[in-house]
Amino acid sequence: MTAEPGDVETFRAEVRALLEEMADVLDPRQFFHGRGGATRDLYRELGRRGWLSLGWPGEDGAVPATLAHEFALWDELAYARAARPDLAAGIVAKTLVVHGTEYQKARFLPGIALGDVSFALGYSEPEAGSDLRAVRTRAVRDGDVYRVTGEKRWTSDAHHSDYLWLLCRAEGVADGDPHTLLILDLRAPGVDIRPIETIDGHRLNEVFLDDVVVPVTDRVGAEGQAWRLIREALAVERHLMVLPGRVRRDLESLVDWAREHDFLDDPLLRDRIEQLTVDVQAVEVLAAEALARSLDGADCTAEAARVKLVGSRATQEIARAALELGYLEATRRDDDLAFLWRESMMETLAGGSSEIMRGVLARAEFGLGGR
Repeated sequence: MTAEPGDVETFRAEVRALLEEMADVLDPRQFFHGRGGATRDLYRELGRRGWLSLGWPGEDGAVPATLAHEFALWDELAYARAARPDLAAGIVAKTLVVHGTEYQKARFLPGIALGDVSFALGYSEPEAGSDLRAVRTRAVRDGDVYRVTGEKRWTSDAHHSDYLWLLCRAEGVADGDPHTLLILDLRAPGVDIRPIETIDGHRLNEVFLDDVVVPVTDRVGAEGQAWRLIREALAVERHLMVLPGRVRRDLESLVDWAREHDFLDDPLLRDRIEQLTVDVQAVEVLAAEALARSLDGADCTAEAARVKLVGSRATQEIARAALELGYLEATRRDDDLAFLWRESMMETLAGGSSEIMRGVLARAEFGLGGR
């Protein structure tokens, strides 16, 4: 990293300079196209510069001095629509640093830090979306390996990834919670990845697992520890749940579209843009609050849930503004606003639905709810 800790604005300028250098190889909508191809090439460049590991905690879980730099990195990339945060360098690496075995750290962390090793998250299933405790994928111990059978659904980037960060049920756990984390090789026999196409041209996946062999050495933590590890991983990633740079860029797209079509004289549209500007500013303030809590090593569950609620709603309101005011020009399939409208439909679902976020706030802020 070229910026010293604390010099975040200088670091942001370095990130923007890199994006200018790579402008010819990045699709203008690369942010929405998944984590393979040109996005993986960008991750490798970030890794070469030492930027993918900016947010990694100490082995004791201590907050790194460069956590604000990590936020700045992904915020700039989101504004440029260049890439979403790398799952391997985020949830996976941050868990392995603290809870991985020495074998796992040596095997996975160097490649992750360089952007060469990729992971998808294997959480959701056909009967376990928001309620992950209902997962049915099972892992049966057979000597030094597990045999894994089940199905994962809505799995982003499985077709681009080397490994699956797998939530499953370890069969035969005598007492307590059977939920366990495994690292499953997506190239192993018995893995079948099938596409789920979305309305915005993105691809999700179904991942079928038929007696897939996973070495016991690729279990993360002990059997039954999955929930604790997942909660800890989310706690150190919450400041990246919604990146305000992406929301501001969407608003700028709306303003540019209105200017291009000479619609800024419409008082209704101007009023709507002013309202949306306030919404974007709210996202920026809430994201800053979540980051500040993270920098202090404090729990930012409630702050992150607020960012997710306000940010996902803002992206949808921005994308729908021209359509709701009756501008047919915004319905053309190749139009930027039409694309954002299709893409925004998933924003209140992906990464935790709005209903789940409201439940989080109800528990964290008001002590409501049984779980």
